[in-house]
Amino acid sequence: MDLIENRQSIRQYSEEKLPSEVLKQVLNAGRLAPSWMNSQPWQFILVREQSKKELLSKFALNQPHVRNADSVIVCVADTSAWSKEVFGKVLKARGMQDSAIDNIMTIPAYYPPLLGEQTTLLRTVEQITYAISYMTLEAQRLGVACCVIGAMANEVTGVNPEINFETKQALGLNDSHCIISMLTLGYPVSQDKPNKIRKAFDEVISLEKLGNPFN
Repeated sequence: MDLIENRQSIRQYSEEKLPSEVLKQVLNAGRLAPSWMNSQPWQFILVREQSKKELLSKFALNQPHVRNADSVIVCVADTSAWSKEVFGKVLKARGMQDSAIDNIMTIPAYYPPLLGEQTTLLRTVEQITYAISYMTLEAQRLGVACCVIGAMANEVTGVNPEINFETKQALGLNDSHCIISMLTLGYPVSQDKPNKIRKAFDEVISLEKLGNPFN
């Protein structure tokens, strides 16, 4: 709870470099995050090269803290993880029999491709948000400032498809990949943090049905 209560989005970073071991720990937190049936439909690309950070800043609608961060983790939704071949291997590794695997792939709630590309991407985004949360908390634990970037020129927003194409090309991504988020990382300029403003407990928490207070 201390990590959760104290974590803030930080957009100004010092010039001190983040050690590779620290970055590996943050990335490993994402790798270890939970996912539906262990599907792990994600890829994480660490970007430290300045020219690529400049490109990512343009991709993020020119947000300056993207290019000014020490490092950027590009969080990629990988819809190819749901292919019958790849997902089937994951299920088999869990010890499932072929008949059970075949059955899962006939149930839309379990197998998103049955509901089309948009729903498949939606379920993939659902999974990758767990990994993003884990990485932000690990960064906080390690004293690394972090900001989650969501405004960008990806397939979801449809903004500037040219820069989306250029960015994906530079990162080696294909049509089964969609950049969902980025994490900017660096040591904070100062330790001063603004007050964390959240809705009151009773505004967002209900008991049994919406509007019933949790007493």
